[in-house]
Amino acid sequence: MSTTSAGTGFETTMVTSRDGTVIATDSIGSGPPLILVGGAFSYRRWKGFVDLARRLSDTFTVFGYDRRGRGESGNGPSDAATDLVAREVNDLAAVARLAGRDPLIFGMSSGGVLALRAVAAGVPARGVVVYQPPFVVTDSGTVPPADFGSHLDGLIAEGRRSAAVHYFMTRGMGAPVPIVAFMRLAPFWKDLKAVAHTLPADVAVMGGTVQGMPLDLDPWNRVEVPVLVLDGGRSPKGTALAASQLVSRLPAAERVTLTGQGHNVSMAALEDAIRGFGAGRTPDS
Repeated sequence: MSTTSAGTGFETTMVTSRDGTVIATDSIGSGPPLILVGGAFSYRRWKGFVDLARRLSDTFTVFGYDRRGRGESGNGPSDAATDLVAREVNDLAAVARLAGRDPLIFGMSSGGVLALRAVAAGVPARGVVVYQPPFVVTDSGTVPPADFGSHLDGLIAEGRRSAAVHYFMTRGMGAPVPIVAFMRLAPFWKDLKAVAHTLPADVAVMGGTVQGMPLDLDPWNRVEVPVLVLDGGRSPKGTALAASQLVSRLPAAERVTLTGQGHNVSMAALEDAIRGFGAGRTPDS
């Protein structure tokens, strides 16, 4: 394991996951460990996570990491038969070992679902905070087509990265086609294309939870640590329903709706919620 200075107040450390894949992490601050887990397209130096890490660094030692295939982390073995979710859980476990003690884990969107699956599988944590896990629990939301995963795999295998990003956003996330068409003209589109090959991992992490059906009890009932489920007051009704269902399946959970927030949540609002939960306080809604 080699450690170097990132030159921005962050310390960069490369850790090795169970299958030998190198995972890049940044850390900053002092205090009990907090791990940030990004969702689809996200990476450790996304400006929102950098801002959040800095905000919380006076209370926590904050660890951000590149999920495999993103940023400076390796892609791992090419064996497609290996469980993508198990790989991602092992990566998070490696970061947790680096963090030491039982960390608090925060996950954004599908990163929150990954965090919960990891804790259910035995990754140590003292608590989990998730923001808007993108479950689709009724048929009134955006339900991806039955062949969504295989079609996405096909686009990536053909090297059609831009088409894969477009398909994931419109048919998976429910983003309006005109908005995604406009996004394709923006400079950041190239960054989305760069991690298009990692999207199947997010599809695998979500599993069958986006098919418009109520959540099963398992694996959520195996998350035995306290969980704070956050959603935004400006988010669609389906998001609130998904948050409510998740809380009802977790053994020790509370839900807080952040007033005025939506998908592009304020880091200040997340800071307050995470800081309060870490201190054992019930966050204000």
